[in-house]
Amino acid sequence: MLSQFCIRRPIFATVLSIIIVLAGLIAMRVLPLSQYPDISPPTVRISTTYDGADAQTLARTVAAPIEDQLSGIAGLLYYTTNIRSNGEMSISCVFDVGTDANDAMLEINNRVRTAERRLPDVVRNQGVSVRKRSEENLLMVALFSPDGSMAATDLADYANLNIVDELKRLPGIGDVSVFGNAQSAMRIWLDPEKMGLMGITVKDVEDAIEAQNAQRSAGRVGTAPTVSEQQLYYTITTPGQLLTAEEFADIIVKSDGPDKLVRMKDIATTEIGKRSYEFRVDINGTQGVNVGVYLQTGANAMAAAEAVKSRIVELAAQFPENKIDYIITDDTSIFVGASLNEVYHTLFEAGILVLLVVFIFLQNWRATLIPMLAVPVSLIGTMAGLWLFGFSLNTLTLFAMTLSIGIVVDDAIVVLENVERLMRTEGLNPYEAAQKAMKEVSGALVAIVLVLASVFIPVAFLGGIAGELYRQFAVTVALSVALSGFVALTLTPALCAILLKKHNSEERKHPFFQAFDRGLASFTLRFLKLVKAALRHRIITAAFLVAATIGCWQMLEHTPTSFIPREDQGIVRISIQLPEGAAFPRTEAVSSEILEYLKQNSAVQSVVTMVGFDTMSGDVRSNASTFILKLRHWDDRKATAEEIQKDIQQFISAHPDIKGVAALPAAIKGLGSTNGFSGYILSHGNDNPLVLQSVAENFLDALQDRPELTGLRSYLTADTPQLKLHVDETKAIALGVNIDDIYDTISHLMGSKYVNDFTRNGKIYRVVIQAAPQFRSTPEDIGSGYVRASNGEMVPISALVRTERTSGAASLSRMNGYLAAQFSGAASQGTSSGDAIKLVEETAQEVLPEGYTIEWVGQAYHEKRIGASSTTAFGFGILMMFLILAALYERWSLPIAVVLAVPYAVLGAMTAIWIRGTPNDIYFQIGLLVLIGLTAKNAILIVEFAAQKMEEGMGPFDAALEAAGLRFRPILMTSFAFVLGVVPLIIATGAGAGARHSMGTGVFGGMLAATFISTIFVPVFFTWFAKKSSKKR
Repeated sequence: MLSQFCIRRPIFATVLSIIIVLAGLIAMRVLPLSQYPDISPPTVRISTTYDGADAQTLARTVAAPIEDQLSGIAGLLYYTTNIRSNGEMSISCVFDVGTDANDAMLEINNRVRTAERRLPDVVRNQGVSVRKRSEENLLMVALFSPDGSMAATDLADYANLNIVDELKRLPGIGDVSVFGNAQSAMRIWLDPEKMGLMGITVKDVEDAIEAQNAQRSAGRVGTAPTVSEQQLYYTITTPGQLLTAEEFADIIVKSDGPDKLVRMKDIATTEIGKRSYEFRVDINGTQGVNVGVYLQTGANAMAAAEAVKSRIVELAAQFPENKIDYIITDDTSIFVGASLNEVYHTLFEAGILVLLVVFIFLQNWRATLIPMLAVPVSLIGTMAGLWLFGFSLNTLTLFAMTLSIGIVVDDAIVVLENVERLMRTEGLNPYEAAQKAMKEVSGALVAIVLVLASVFIPVAFLGGIAGELYRQFAVTVALSVALSGFVALTLTPALCAILLKKHNSEERKHPFFQAFDRGLASFTLRFLKLVKAALRHRIITAAFLVAATIGCWQMLEHTPTSFIPREDQGIVRISIQLPEGAAFPRTEAVSSEILEYLKQNSAVQSVVTMVGFDTMSGDVRSNASTFILKLRHWDDRKATAEEIQKDIQQFISAHPDIKGVAALPAAIKGLGSTNGFSGYILSHGNDNPLVLQSVAENFLDALQDRPELTGLRSYLTADTPQLKLHVDETKAIALGVNIDDIYDTISHLMGSKYVNDFTRNGKIYRVVIQAAPQFRSTPEDIGSGYVRASNGEMVPISALVRTERTSGAASLSRMNGYLAAQFSGAASQGTSSGDAIKLVEETAQEVLPEGYTIEWVGQAYHEKRIGASSTTAFGFGILMMFLILAALYERWSLPIAVVLAVPYAVLGAMTAIWIRGTPNDIYFQIGLLVLIGLTAKNAILIVEFAAQKMEEGMGPFDAALEAAGLRFRPILMTSFAFVLGVVPLIIATGAGAGARHSMGTGVFGGMLAATFISTIFVPVFFTWFAKKSSKKR
């Protein structure tokens, strides 16, 4: 037997433990850090641009052909399409957790290439991009010029030249881009009136640029085969692309002979300007640019963020002095780091408290040293297991270790307490006592390890996000339990034989320990009286069991559910929207007013403003603005992020000109942009955005009446002021005008046209033509251009078109191929996210007309899926525990005595979270799994000893009572060690406190119930199922 061998060979046992510790220390150095396991679903993004096209045109000609190809892809959960007002279209394809991101991207790419032949030529020429990246940015690097010497365009060019590519090369980075197309472009501002007078069309300008701004090859002189006399070899070079605004101004657009040249400068102004003027970034009120860094699907967020920040520090050393500076914003990895540090502190505090409990019970530093050596061996050894399984050190694995302290110390205490008892009662020396004790408890130890492992291991096979969260926690606990069992069978008995001293009855104890022993003896007597009473009144015991089971069920039914607790991540995001049709200058003025209000808050460290961008819908709109607030460190402010968000929301709601939402970031990266719910109203069979907008508004009005919901917003606006263009095609054809020329001319003058590129400093920049601002400021300007008739005459467009004032959708959303209206919101304080989702679904059933349904995305989608997973997890855990015990005891009935202890513990946990007001979320559910295992472990100690006493000839009643008395002290000791070990979780503050409260509160309440209620009834359950004959098992 291993234990007996290790008692005889203590150095061998010690060496085994040293090897485990060394393996763990080596693994600890290479384990990655992250907030959560890799649970964000793989996302593949399809994007393209159709300059000048309205939303409806994009939906029909670009989105629909691609969406047709997306059905039937393995692992695809859903896809959402965003069609922006500036001609951009993106489709986000979200796959199930566990899908290989590379395979998903390859499959999507193949489908897109199939659809490409049905897309407009303009779109095909620009290309359709397919990338595996999340819509959520990892962090933002905001650049600004302290001395004001560099404009936003200069900063964007500097970022593209010196920063973007450097960051893209870092491991784990999926994409890096400058927000809002703020980089340079060659802007050619056309004068339609001069063009008409000189007989020049937009097409002439395009052709001239393409002809004269081109890189051409001219071959070589003297290439083989040559004549034998050939002596020299030349490469012929050509002038190539144009570089400066002056060179573009000299482009010849028209020639009527050598003296009648019309150059670009005669009909247009050329300058190096911005690629897009629809977007502006301010950093604390100073103009700048934002560089968005996106995580690659499946990469470690913490490691990637650290790599980006380290590289930026290196690159900043090369910045022109006082001309460029930067701040990192929208960076939740700061919260992750702070949260993990808090968990480390909790782990340390738990260790100290467990040490204290063990010392008080054992009253001997030698005895205390034994379990305290077992804890680090098991926990550090677990690190090696994490590395083998490819896990990271994250909130869940660290929580698992915190809870494991109490479990790990239990095994050592079971051995130690039994050795001490035999030395005290039978007068054996430590060596003999260790040998006899291991014969008694080895079976129980193996049973405990197998049962605890059986509770957790089945959970590791669940799928989806819930499965991944459960898996990392469950495997960590199972590893530490297995190692703890191994240490309890090897190192602990060897140390007991060496370190313990023979019991000296004459040695006087400290008065404190004497008082403690008297109190414990008195408490044990009262406990045994309760056990006797329970054994005599079995019907009342059965009634208690039924009541506890019904109570559990009722509390599970009525306790609010949630996915993950709301956390203060040190970031608040604000999205505002002015009335439809509000121009960019008006949005800038309101944004400045809000910025001044935000600056007055002492808890705010920095504010990045993005005028013209709506972060919630991801759309570029002239009437929208986004603010990203970075709050001061948790220790440097009194207000929480939720309190700050609430104050800002009140200010925005009171503002007469704007609608807006202040929100916290999502608890898990990649599950939406805000910490709330998000979904779509799908229109089945009706493609009219105006009808859908009306349905969405009625739905939101109904939701607004519910005080349990807050931050509600719909993103569909189908009544944006628009002008409908009517071309008199009959007249155009009669005059010999090509219809396409009319539309192209209007599109290029009123919108813009990307003609080709020019290269500067090794980077490619666009050449864009557009009418000068004064020629596109009123509806009448639509007719300011000219087209050429077939006879060469110039025809004013105003003679061929008329406009009609109307309204329509500037941008559109679709989901799974249906026209959709996105909405979002959050649960009010005191309402759980699960209840909020339920309320929205109930309201949808009452309010939405036939043909309209709601579909969830992001966090809400996965929260809906998780409910069934947790039920499966508990069912599997209890079933496996029963089967393992049946195999160990070779009895089908006896394990039921252990299983029946569980309802009391669950009821205690539910009562604890009900008193505290925390919801039934994933952390609480994971804690319940631990609780099931620990309750079973306490019950096993009693059942195992009672079964042994029956084999010695005792009756079931006496055996149960004897076992309860013998095992009460170790049960009390191990339970108190565990309960005090979770106290730091309950009283936690700072970053990530919500998760620690959720897990700690339930486990604390459940363990108290398991210790003081379950242990009274377990002896009774044993007598129900034990046979009076003392058969050998």
